[in-house]
Amino acid sequence: MAVILGVDGGGTNTRASIVENGRVLAHGHSGSIKRLRVGAEAAEANLRALLKDVYAQAGVSGVAAGSVGVASCSLPGTVEWITAVLEDFKVERIDVVGDEVIALDAAFHGGPGILQIAGTGSNTIGRAPDGSRESAGGYSSRLGDEGSGYWIGVNSVRRALHAYDRGEPTQILKKVGEIWGTPTLEDLVQMGDSTPGPDFAALAPAINELAEADDVVAVGVLKQAAGDLVDFVLLVRKKLKAKHPIEGEVPVAWTGGAIANMRLVREGFFAGLKAGAPAMPVFDKETVSLEGAIWRAEQLVKA
Repeated sequence: MAVILGVDGGGTNTRASIVENGRVLAHGHSGSIKRLRVGAEAAEANLRALLKDVYAQAGVSGVAAGSVGVASCSLPGTVEWITAVLEDFKVERIDVVGDEVIALDAAFHGGPGILQIAGTGSNTIGRAPDGSRESAGGYSSRLGDEGSGYWIGVNSVRRALHAYDRGEPTQILKKVGEIWGTPTLEDLVQMGDSTPGPDFAALAPAINELAEADDVVAVGVLKQAAGDLVDFVLLVRKKLKAKHPIEGEVPVAWTGGAIANMRLVREGFFAGLKAGAPAMPVFDKETVSLEGAIWRAEQLVKA
C-alpha cells in the first residue's frame, strides 16, 4: 500500500503523520509554519525539521502523496514554498490547502457540514452538498477572530483596564504583568501596544484559570467568546439554507483549544447552539484536523 503524509500547520503548532494503509508509521510536531506569525525563514526551518523527523521515524526517503493544511494559505507564495519543500522530500503528489479545508475534511470527508475553528484564530466555514462554501468571521486577529485565543487575550486586557478605571476587582492585570514581566501598569500598556506586539493568544490559558476561579471580568470574556462562536455558526447555517438545496439540518463540527480546553466556552457553545437550533447535530468530540490532511492524501493516491 502507498505511504502518505499529512501535515496540519495551525497558527501556533504544526503536526505531521506518515501513514500506510491506515497505520501510523510516524508522528511529530514542530513550531508554526505560518509565515505571518514566525517569518519566512523560521516557517521553512520548522517544516523541514518536522519532515526530517517523521521521515526518520518511518524509515522512508519519500512518499506517494502529501497534503498540507496551513493557516493563511491564500497569501502569495505560500503554496509555492511549501510545494518546493515537499518536492525536496520526494513527495510525488502534493496538495496544499487552507487549514480550514483539512479540518472540514476531517469532519465530513468531502461532504456537507459546518466547522467552527476556535484556536489561536477563529473561522466558521460551511460546505454545501455541491462543495460550495459559506463562511463568517476569520478576518484576522486585528479585524476579527472573535472567540479565538488571541481575541480572549486582547479583550481580557482591554476589559481589565476598563475595570481598573472603574475600581472594579479583577486579577487579570496582575497575572498579565507577571507573564509579560511588566512591573507597572504603564509598562504593561507599553508592552501591549508595542510593535510587533506580544502574543495575546498565549494569555488565554491564564485567563481561563482566572475564570475558573470566578474572576468576573475573565468569566465575562469567555462567555462573550462562546456567544460570538454560536452566532457565527447560526449565521453560516442560515446562509447555507438560504443559498443551497439542503434538506434537514446541517451537522456542526468544531476544533481548537478555545472550545476544547475552556469549560466555560465549551459549555456556552453547546448550550447556545442547542437554544438556537435544537435539531442541529453537534459533534461531541473535537475534530482532529490532521486526519483531514491524511484523508486528502489518500484521495490523491486513489485518483
